[in-house]
Amino acid sequence: MPEISEFEQAALPRAAVERLLRPRSVVIVGASEKRGALGASVLANLESNGFTGDIHLINPKREEINGRPCLASIDQLPSGVDAAVLAIPRAAVLDSMKALAAAKVGSVVIFSAGFAEGGEEGMAEQREIARIARDAGMVVEGPNCLGLVNYVDGIPLTFVETKAKPPGNRPGIGIVSQSGAMAAVLGTTIASRDLGLTFSVSTGNEAASGVEDYVDYLVGDAATRVIVMLVEQFRKPQRFLAAALRARDAGKTIVLLHPGKSSAARESAATHTGALAGDYAVMRTKVERAGVVFAETLEELADIAEIIVRCPAMPEGGAAVLGESGAFKALTYDLCETLGVDLPKVTAEDSPALRAALPEFVEVSNPLDLTAQGLVDPDLYFRTLAALFDDGRFGSIVVGIIQTDPVTSGIKLPPILKAVSELKPQKPVIFAGLDEGGDIPAAFIADLRRLGIPYFPSTERVFRALKRLNDLAGRSFAKAPATQMPPLALPPEGGVIPEYKAKELLGPQGVAFPVGQFAATVDEAVAAAERLGFPVALKAQSADLSHKSDAGGVELNCGSSGAVRAAWARMQASVKTYNSSIRLDGVLVEGMGKRGFELIIGARNDPDWGAVVLVGVGGVTAEIMKDTRLLVPDLPVQDIVAELGKLRMAPLLKGYRGSPRLDVVAVADIISRLGRLMVSQPRIAEVDLNPVVVYPEGEGAVALDALMMVRPE
Repeated sequence: MPEISEFEQAALPRAAVERLLRPRSVVIVGASEKRGALGASVLANLESNGFTGDIHLINPKREEINGRPCLASIDQLPSGVDAAVLAIPRAAVLDSMKALAAAKVGSVVIFSAGFAEGGEEGMAEQREIARIARDAGMVVEGPNCLGLVNYVDGIPLTFVETKAKPPGNRPGIGIVSQSGAMAAVLGTTIASRDLGLTFSVSTGNEAASGVEDYVDYLVGDAATRVIVMLVEQFRKPQRFLAAALRARDAGKTIVLLHPGKSSAARESAATHTGALAGDYAVMRTKVERAGVVFAETLEELADIAEIIVRCPAMPEGGAAVLGESGAFKALTYDLCETLGVDLPKVTAEDSPALRAALPEFVEVSNPLDLTAQGLVDPDLYFRTLAALFDDGRFGSIVVGIIQTDPVTSGIKLPPILKAVSELKPQKPVIFAGLDEGGDIPAAFIADLRRLGIPYFPSTERVFRALKRLNDLAGRSFAKAPATQMPPLALPPEGGVIPEYKAKELLGPQGVAFPVGQFAATVDEAVAAAERLGFPVALKAQSADLSHKSDAGGVELNCGSSGAVRAAWARMQASVKTYNSSIRLDGVLVEGMGKRGFELIIGARNDPDWGAVVLVGVGGVTAEIMKDTRLLVPDLPVQDIVAELGKLRMAPLLKGYRGSPRLDVVAVADIISRLGRLMVSQPRIAEVDLNPVVVYPEGEGAVALDALMMVRPE
């Protein structure tokens, strides 16, 4: 599918977006009195939510609808209406857009589908929508969207029946979703938990505005504390990253659900919204670095948002778990180990306040198992929570309670509510019922929420959300100093740069390579080997030969001049057999080095997201092992060392079973230098160092092979 014509990269003016999100006048093109018709539903929403601005209706077949006069055409509108809703077939959209532009309408919502997602003709029409909007300075939401809801002012410009309840003084949640259906689902889910919503915008095909514009707006909105997003493709990645950084600086959190990890999901995105699939791993690495929290499911998206807006502080550090069952205790250990949720260990000796709060037969541990003792001693919940509130080892407290029935809940909940009400903990306290469907009185849930305690019917959901938020709290956002790397003399024509030339370019940047020499003839190869000293390695050199070993283009341990000549002949024959069209520049002659642990280090300048660096277990099995970490290019060396420790094979770097610790600092230095080089030289598309041999601490790391891909000037 051809690429969609992009709307301008500059951010839309805030005042222009506000005419869409907070209009004082609205026109419904395609107004109807027929129940279920889109135009009728929009009008019903505005009236039922008490919209006090001007409402204009366009329908050439009606003189009035619901007592409101109808105009025959857009030409009859007064100049300067803030927002138009097009509840009309696709075939009438372009003519309506032109008429709205002439009437100086400020913004347009287009429900109609069949544009970029519908083929070449629809794509062309969508480009024309973008052109009209750009020329007229109009903000367009859609096409192929469900519209928007302004909960703050009670303005629903959508055909989905909506009660736009204002958030009041509570910190609010804004929704930005390319999927209209999921925006509606999220709105229903969040509202059902008695959480405040501010705005919900479905962007659809994004002809002339995108998720970045609405995130920009919500970052500057005082009522919005959290922005939840469902995005299938970021069309302006750099603008989104900038908006995410502004959100972080403003103390706001973006929580993102991004389908597209699977090939099937990527294909679905292309046909659903006209979005072209990007590289999920690169996107996630960049976006997380900007402070965005990722969710894996719709449920998790809402769970994370609820904890952020309801709790007095963000979860940070380990969790204390208060439970009432030995089996639940064991299950919690298992799940938290799987998820990576920290449960700080406690003992009677280091927790005297907790020991004093518990009966003798209850072991001091984390998770706690209070048994059923709370039913006969309800104050046990108060005493235990008081001890946990004062323990600085815990950044959050999960109360995993068996609810069962109103009588049981009536015994357990009051002392828990009393503890929070009287002691006012400044760390998150999260209630998680073990028996989903238990008959807990709604008043208790309301009281928990009023006190800033999220209520969940499942402990698993709590631990998954805590993991995401704890990761955010532990994430490093400091940028390394922007050290300028020496300039590279890149070929203007671009293309693949073979190993010997790549090493000539990268060596001065601080990447260590074996001592070697390029040879264009066999005699030069023999002379080079004699200067370097035997044994040597010979490696075939050609821009057309990326995988030399597959073509027989590598000869190792050549121990004499005769061996070099024989290796040269074998190599020439092997490469010709492999692919007769390949013409070798010559060979690279290098001294044989000692063995070590092999890593791969690669870098890529993604055309959308910018530079990233990959490190992982290397050698010929790198693609099989897939034990890698993807890093942003501005990580300080100490953070890169920490990332190396997250590899599955990291124990081998740290000295496994008596083997020496390896020089991970030298590896981190190569990664740091390569990252800075990629940022300073955006023409470099890719660099591949494989293998990089790592030696014991203090002995460094050496890249045995190097390959570069350069974009033309």
